Amino acid sequence: MSVLEAVSTQAVAGESLTGEVYRDAMRRWLHANLPASFRSDSAAFAPPTLQQSVAWEAAMYRAGLTGITWPQAYGGHGRSLREHLIANQEIGALAMPESVNSIGKELAGPIILAVGTEEQKRRFLPAILDMRNVWCQGFSEPEAGSDLAGLRTRATQSGDDWRINGQKIWTSGAYRAQRCLVLARTGPLEDRHRGLAMFAVPLDAKGVRVRTIKSIDGRESFCEVFFDEVEVAQLDAIGAPDEGWAAAIRVLEIERATNRMYRAWRFENELRHLISACKTDPVLSSMMADRHYASRLGEVVVEIEVLKAHVETAVEALVNGDKIGARGSLAKLYWSESHQRFAALAIELLSQASLPHNPAIKVARRRFEAIYLQARAETIYAGTTEIQLGIIADRILQLSRGK
Repeated sequence: MSVLEAVSTQAVAGESLTGEVYRDAMRRWLHANLPASFRSDSAAFAPPTLQQSVAWEAAMYRAGLTGITWPQAYGGHGRSLREHLIANQEIGALAMPESVNSIGKELAGPIILAVGTEEQKRRFLPAILDMRNVWCQGFSEPEAGSDLAGLRTRATQSGDDWRINGQKIWTSGAYRAQRCLVLARTGPLEDRHRGLAMFAVPLDAKGVRVRTIKSIDGRESFCEVFFDEVEVAQLDAIGAPDEGWAAAIRVLEIERATNRMYRAWRFENELRHLISACKTDPVLSSMMADRHYASRLGEVVVEIEVLKAHVETAVEALVNGDKIGARGSLAKLYWSESHQRFAALAIELLSQASLPHNPAIKVARRRFEAIYLQARAETIYAGTTEIQLGIIADRILQLSRGK
């Protein structure tokens, strides 16, 4: 039974549809359906294949755990942002794999909902939710990372359609995607923020070339994407030609403030896993009782609670009709910095285990070594720490720029 069916059954039975009823239905479905091999805190863990991930995420959608707030007309479930938060809390509480289509669900989809045509909404959005189309994001370039105003990839009109030339880099998951949300320049480079347009480029189009990049953890999830005279139909232009910058900013505000809301609760899951593993080792158990490590672990608890508050405050603000704006940078900055510190602490502790072959320690070492390596990029992607600090100074504190 899906989450939505369970909730509907309780409604027919006359039970009150509180948030806890919804939470209980989600929790039951996840615990009944999440394979043990998908849980990175399990000895049975094995990284899922792309096909397994696609099938799992499609099942989550059918059960009502994704597309929660999207309109039913476009394949969504038409429920509230508060219910979306509940789903993220329950997803975060489990050591689940990351989505292979987070760009589609959390970035491309919301932008298409905001500025796409009716035809684009009906064509793209259901395919994102049921995992027929996986998306990637083509924003960063070799000379335009966090400063998108410097991007050089160019889109020129060719009759009624467009031709795109240029290069994107650090394009997560491009090798497995069918569409790329590309930001390209239609005016001169001197225009900077003006004259930027957004396109839904099919990655099987003639002239598109994808090359993977091996990262520090040995994976090849990052990619370079090259566009050589790529023809893109006007039907695949998202928004007006001069709307790209505004749409990009909206994407980044969404990404930093409300996307992957589960992170704070996943962080909490990681902390609990670390503590439970350390308790199985006599040396580590003793170390955790030491004032030094007890204080550092206590600081992690505080940071997790602050992150939860960031997310919950953002949800209430949006529910009340407020805009998040630059406040999204506060959560992104705090999460990335604190998560890096925690990952380093976890490795510091686990490396001192007296029983390194203890199964619980081996599972924790495997998981936290991966987390540590992945966390190195968290202060870079979606806007570097320096960019976030600049946004906070300019747009929240409204400080004048130094000369």
